[in-house]
Amino acid sequence: MSSEGDITQERANSTGLPQPLAGICLALVGLGIMAFVAGLIRDPQKTWLAFHSNFIFTTMLACAGLVLSCVYTIVGAKWCGPYRRFAEGLAAWIPFAFIMGIIGFFGGHYLFEWYDHPIPSKAVWLNPVRVYTTDLSLMFIMSVLAFVYLKASARPTLYALAQGEGGEAGGFAQRMAQRWTAGWKGEEEEWAISSRTKTKLAPVICLVFGIGFSIFNFDQVMSMEQMWFSNLFGAYVCWGGILSAVAASVLLGVLHRDKPGYEGLITESRMHDIGKLLFGFSIFWMYLFWAQYLVIYYGNLPEETFYLRDRLGPQFMIDKGYTEYAFAQTWASFDFEWVRLTKGYGWASMVAWACCWLIPFWVLMGQRPKKTGWIVGPVAACVLLGFWIERNLLVWPSVIKNDMYSFIGLVPLCIAAGFCGAFILVFLFYSRVFPSLPTEHSS
Repeated sequence: MSSEGDITQERANSTGLPQPLAGICLALVGLGIMAFVAGLIRDPQKTWLAFHSNFIFTTMLACAGLVLSCVYTIVGAKWCGPYRRFAEGLAAWIPFAFIMGIIGFFGGHYLFEWYDHPIPSKAVWLNPVRVYTTDLSLMFIMSVLAFVYLKASARPTLYALAQGEGGEAGGFAQRMAQRWTAGWKGEEEEWAISSRTKTKLAPVICLVFGIGFSIFNFDQVMSMEQMWFSNLFGAYVCWGGILSAVAASVLLGVLHRDKPGYEGLITESRMHDIGKLLFGFSIFWMYLFWAQYLVIYYGNLPEETFYLRDRLGPQFMIDKGYTEYAFAQTWASFDFEWVRLTKGYGWASMVAWACCWLIPFWVLMGQRPKKTGWIVGPVAACVLLGFWIERNLLVWPSVIKNDMYSFIGLVPLCIAAGFCGAFILVFLFYSRVFPSLPTEHSS
């Protein structure tokens, strides 16, 4: 990592919500709500599947953003600068994810077979009371931890804004800054308290995410297929969230590079460092996928292979009794029967795989692409798109088999747009209004 010092003197500078972006986000939220209501009337199962897949995507992204900031704190990262604040801005969604989790409770009947017909041997664990009590409790705990951590991180930067200095003084941002800086103890002491609080909370947050949200993913995603299980699955989904948060940070850095207040902050060195995280973390994500796939492929147990077959198609799974000759014929030609990828969700899985690993691995191999905004920015966007597709592939094939285009219908896409608009709007509100994204302050 680079040797650049972290920003130690920061001041909040409230700039208000950017237009017309904020208006577009509000329109997307309205579109998503209308699509959700209309979908519940026309096809409630597909509507809840769309809601659930986007709920998983945004929840993992937000929680991982908080964890990423905590990791910077734990390792004492001095290189990250504004990227620390980008990660915290992603975490602002966590309380709203808790609200989405409460709403999702009412769709459980359409998502989980065990909701009405549990397997007797798993009924003690897979039942609505246990699942939603555990998972909503985890989300509530993470919401509280996020609030305390973000307040501790932002409080030292807000005093000047609370006193009406700079930014849009006198508005909502100033009033909230005054509340968050009540009992001010002086700048030096406040920074010291902030550092101690974050240092104490960061390991706790990482443990809650790593352990607690692995259970959350077992419940909310893996259990959609009652017969299938994988001990690695929780870590795989959580790491996908971490990689998504890194990709979002890279993209935000590229988009903010020339914004007022960021002059000289998003340097090539910092872009190179966060680019290395994107490159390396994508490799580890692929490793987790491969570790899970390989043992299922070699074990060739019907109770395990069906899960991947539904998603990858029959090309990558060999049935019991499959002869060596037939196997050789499958791979005899160069295209190894590309038509087989039309089965299940094969092509969608290939697109997700390419976006999440193939593209970042090959494009970001050298130093220069990581430092070049017009290269690393689109790669980060591809990774985010890939994980949105991947989250859909974790959810939809468990209920709707052999319909690769089920998650890209009009209603599902409008619901996804609503989630996207809401997520961006929360980020903008947190980072631009309260508390504004701190920028370097010259005394």
